[in-house]
Amino acid sequence: MSPADKDRFITSLKQIPYAETLGVKPLFMGDNFTLVLPFKESNIGNPILPALHGGAIGGFMEIAAVAQILLDHPEEGIAKTIGINIDYLRRGKPQDCYACAKITRHGRRIVNVNVEVWQDRPDTPIAAFHGHFLIQKK
Repeated sequence: MSPADKDRFITSLKQIPYAETLGVKPLFMGDNFTLVLPFKESNIGNPILPALHGGAIGGFMEIAAVAQILLDHPEEGIAKTIGINIDYLRRGKPQDCYACAKITRHGRRIVNVNVEVWQDRPDTPIAAFHGHFLIQKK
C-alpha cells in the first residue's frame, strides 16, 4: 500500500464519526490494511463475563465496511447502509479486536461487503458481517 493510499484511508476513517467514538485505528501490514478496535472499558457489554458489547463489535464491522468502500472508491462518498447481517460466533474478550473488509460485489448503485473480526488469530473470528450499501457518485 502506497503512502498516498495510507493517507487516503486515514482521511476516509476521519469521515466516520463513530470511528472516533470507538477509538478505531488503522494498522497497515504490507499491502493490506486492518482496523483495530482498542480495548476500552466502555465497550464492555456484560461485566460479569466480561464480554464486549455486540453493538460495539457491530459498529466496528460497519465502520470497516464503509472505510473499505471509501478507500477503494473515494469518488462515491460515504455509502449508506441498506441492510446488514451479523453472525456473532464467540464471545469478545476484553482485549483488542481486528477487522478486515472485502468488497464482494460492486455494482452501479449497490456494494456488497464482507467483514470478519478476530482477537487472537484471524482464523478464529469472533464475528462475521455481510452488508449491502447504497453508493452515489459525487
